[in-house]
Amino acid sequence: MWYTCTMRIGEFKNDKAEQRYRATYAYVLDQVWPGPRTAVDVSTSFGTTRVQRVGPASAEPVVLLPGAGGNSLMWHGYVEALAAHRTVIAVDTIGEAGASTQTAPVADGRDGAAWLEEVLDGLEVSAAHVVGCSYGGWLALNHQIHHPGRTATLTLLDPAGFADPGRRFYTWLIAGGLAGLAPRALRPRLARLVGNTAILDTELMRLGRAGTGFRRALPAARLLTDEELGRLTAPALFLLGERSALHDAREVAARVGALVDTAEVETVPGAGHALPTDQPALVAERILKMAGR
Repeated sequence: MWYTCTMRIGEFKNDKAEQRYRATYAYVLDQVWPGPRTAVDVSTSFGTTRVQRVGPASAEPVVLLPGAGGNSLMWHGYVEALAAHRTVIAVDTIGEAGASTQTAPVADGRDGAAWLEEVLDGLEVSAAHVVGCSYGGWLALNHQIHHPGRTATLTLLDPAGFADPGRRFYTWLIAGGLAGLAPRALRPRLARLVGNTAILDTELMRLGRAGTGFRRALPAARLLTDEELGRLTAPALFLLGERSALHDAREVAARVGALVDTAEVETVPGAGHALPTDQPALVAERILKMAGR
């Protein structure tokens, strides 16, 4: 499902599934989100996008894009550190389970880029430090490729778009999903076994279970071409997990280094595809460094 391409609209299976998810989302948001926040709904041609806005007013905010199957809540552990220096805009990606509502299909990366451009335009953000995790990284890259000029910097956390997911990735994904259903006391051991620290976030696991009633409808993270990567002009940090199940970090680092003049690549020892939960302090520090604090 993570990489399935479809032209359908992301939607809940039925009213009961939607009601259950909405209640769980509201509960988890209240439980995990630190301090005050402002929820903003942005109208786009693909539907209404919900963002959470926090922190002091700053000319170039940090915009956070989650991975596939996630939403703005995945960043709850980062909000306090980032918002001490910048406006933080955490996005519920259209077509994912969250508080956004999709009304038109997202066919490909160009559509995904157009959606993000409309969100930033609706928020009156002329320049942003865009942070994308996995699928969110692929969206961020497509946005910079198709709408250059609005991205001040890119911070890409083990981004998709550099390898077709194979058996290793799907095994990692399924194993993490099953481990997340285990009793809480067993999860630390299972997290080490399957290499997925995201399952240690109890409240997000609760939200993930409620999200099984949602039919995701987003395009596959198509492989980025050499020509596309050569069009990247914004300063970019590619932060890769050494043990990523999605791709070979060494191959990605070599390719980016050869094709993207504005890129810096850092491979994080011991980290996997769950980089934001594997090394949260390091990731937060790198985001702020790219944003110039």
